[in-house]
Amino acid sequence: MTWALRFPCLAKPRYRLVALAATIGAAQSAAAANYEFLACPATDLNRVYRLDRATGEIGACQYGLKEGSAGVTLCYPPGEGAGPQAPSEYSLVSSHHIGESGVFRVDLRTGMMSVCYVLNDAVVCTPPAR
Repeated sequence: MTWALRFPCLAKPRYRLVALAATIGAAQSAAAANYEFLACPATDLNRVYRLDRATGEIGACQYGLKEGSAGVTLCYPPGEGAGPQAPSEYSLVSSHHIGESGVFRVDLRTGMMSVCYVLNDAVVCTPPAR
């Protein structure tokens, strides 16, 4: 039995396009869920951390002033300890300490944690510990 006989509504071209669009949309949503974002707890700093949930790689961006413009987005790449880790399931946690500019990267499978923060021009993280 062919697919057209099993699913007659998909035999019409317009329904196939709708089904294809829904499939592509679901795939894009799954890919978008791979990152987590968290603002640092410091109330006087406009920094947001970005985490790849699968690899643990972490970076950060913040707003910067630039004369004669609306400003610029300043981003800090992963530095020491902030690059990809062992494949797992990672998340970000804030300490809620209003003067703290770093965040915790946690491995949800192992319970290991690192403190990550911007140092000079990169995000750095402490070695993972429990």
